[in-house]
Amino acid sequence: MIKEFKDFAVKGNVVDLAVGVIIGASFGTIVKSLVDDIIMPPIGFFLGNVDFSNLFVVIKEGAKAPGPYNTLAEASAAGAVLIKYGAFANTVVSFLIVAFSVFLLVSQLQKLKKAEELGTPPVPEEVKLLGEIRDLLKK
Repeated sequence: MIKEFKDFAVKGNVVDLAVGVIIGASFGTIVKSLVDDIIMPPIGFFLGNVDFSNLFVVIKEGAKAPGPYNTLAEASAAGAVLIKYGAFANTVVSFLIVAFSVFLLVSQLQKLKKAEELGTPPVPEEVKLLGEIRDLLKK
C-alpha cells in the first residue's frame, strides 16, 4: 500500500498540480496587493477620495460601542453587523484581473498547441521554384 501511495504521490500530474496550487496562491497574493495597493487608490481618488476598503453599511450596531463608526476596524471592534461592500468591490476587481490573466495564459497555450499540431508550415511555391532553378543551375 505504501508503494502504491508513493507511486501516486510522485506521478507527474500530482506534482504538477501541487506546483500549480502553490504558484496560484502566490499569484493570488500578488493580485490582491495590486488591487488593494495600486489600482483601487487612484480609482478612489478620482471618485472623490473614496477608500474602498472602508466602505460598509451597518446593519446592527455593536454591543461594545454605539455608532456611528468612522472606520471598518472601529465597527468590527464594536461587534457591529456589517455589509462590507468596499471589500467586495476589491474582491471583484481581483477576480477580474485573475480571470483575465488566466484567459491570456490559456489563449497563448492554445496558440502554441495549434502551432505544434500544424508542424512546419508548407513551403511557398516561389521557394520551391527557386530551389528547382538552383538545382538546374548546379547541373
